Amino acid sequence: MIIEDNTELADLMKEKLSGFGYVCDMAYDGESGDLKASDNDYDAILLDLNLPDRDGFELLEDWRSQGITAPVLIVTARGELEQRVKGLQLGSDDYITKPFEFAELNARIQAVIRRFRGRANPVIVIRELSLDPAIRRVELKGCEVSLSAKEFDILEYLASCYPRIVSNEELAEHVYDENFDPFSGVIRVHMANIKKKLKTGDTSILCNAKGKGYYLCLE
Repeated sequence: MIIEDNTELADLMKEKLSGFGYVCDMAYDGESGDLKASDNDYDAILLDLNLPDRDGFELLEDWRSQGITAPVLIVTARGELEQRVKGLQLGSDDYITKPFEFAELNARIQAVIRRFRGRANPVIVIRELSLDPAIRRVELKGCEVSLSAKEFDILEYLASCYPRIVSNEELAEHVYDENFDPFSGVIRVHMANIKKKLKTGDTSILCNAKGKGYYLCLE
């Protein structure tokens, strides 16, 4: 989620980050950002400090006291050392000052998500499956697998959650934005395509636990 009251900058951030493969929910003030942070399990939150209705530090402190653990990357014009220290002490995972380069912002987002999920290596390797989020490349048994952008997003999330089962609801929350229609059947179509592309012999490494969700069966 992006919480930024400058709508022009916020929309530009969404556009640029979408190009890196992120799905972004938007909040243009503190209150709406607070509500969304409370209702959704975000992979990362980009938080401006200078909001018209709530101070970003106040929001961050409230989230941590409520047990909201989503990684928070402060994105602000406040670049003073004491401000950066305060943000980190209140529970932010990183801090970047405006103006910034989007390549650096992307790298920082990837890093905080990776740390939150307990991974040191940016490349996800599970048995014979390898995913490189930086270049969005998938290999299975040394052979490249061609996936659409959304198929890659789904597979990356399943791999990051391996070996547990991921429900349709969880996938919808992490891989699609707030406008996604859960009754559309889109997830089922994507899963069918991914399953075909991830076959080794006659067996796919993408498995379905009936009534529960999907998981990667790699042993």
